[in-house]
Amino acid sequence: MRGTHRLLLTAIAALSMVGASCGSDSAKTAATTTPTTTVATTSASVATEAVPRTAQAPITTEAATTTQAKPELSGGITVFAASSLTAAYTEIAKAFMTEFPNSKVTLNFGASSDLVTQINEGAPADVYASADETNMKKLTDAAGNAGDPQTFATNSLEIIVGKGNPKGITGVADLAKPGVIFVTCAPEVPIGKYSAQVLSTAGVTVTPASLEQNVKGIVTKVTLGEADAGIVYKTDVMAAGDQAAGVEIPADINVTATYPLVVTKAATNPAGAQAFVDFVFGEQGQKIMARYGFTAP
Repeated sequence: MRGTHRLLLTAIAALSMVGASCGSDSAKTAATTTPTTTVATTSASVATEAVPRTAQAPITTEAATTTQAKPELSGGITVFAASSLTAAYTEIAKAFMTEFPNSKVTLNFGASSDLVTQINEGAPADVYASADETNMKKLTDAAGNAGDPQTFATNSLEIIVGKGNPKGITGVADLAKPGVIFVTCAPEVPIGKYSAQVLSTAGVTVTPASLEQNVKGIVTKVTLGEADAGIVYKTDVMAAGDQAAGVEIPADINVTATYPLVVTKAATNPAGAQAFVDFVFGEQGQKIMARYGFTAP
């Protein structure tokens, strides 16, 4: 019996050792499973964060591309502009063609009255820039505009005299002095109309020695010494540089010249014409206008 009892005890002890061993293996398995789950969870988290970042990248790029995209322009754009815009529009045209290298701007300067007459008679113009609203109205009355004219600049008047002001002109009243050769333009030309308004408001009567075709004609006569004085735009005195001098006209008798701009109804390149108009009204165009003495509307 005792031998049998010992055998039973030995068997029980062996079974206990096996159970303990199995329990230890389960603990090891549990310990191994826990970090594996953590890694998997962490990996999933990283992947979830990475997907939106990857997806957002092309959206941001596309948005930036759309914002910076410029219309593809090509072909010629013919601009009819008042002669007082010569310097400013020449620079604007160069800047525009730099922005749109496939386009070509052709500028035709002259008296606003002459230009609108040419357009109404069928001259090929895509854009018309007038130095007054009266001549622009001639275009709109003839239904020659593609949209509503908008003012893009203003100007004021000044007396232009020869270099050193040899006749000693100090104001509008001096234009009526004997021996002073005064030149202007016909009343239908904006500067001729504006000059007449200034003289009338000042109560000064002057008989001009000649009526020039446009404001540039007045400047030329004075700078060449063929005339002593004329009333022109402030911007024209600036453009003349040291070849002439300017005499200020007081604000109470001065005139503000308004410059409207429009795409013509008969424009052969309406897209290009509108782009040019937008460029004039844009930041770069307005900076150029200001550099030549024009003021914002």
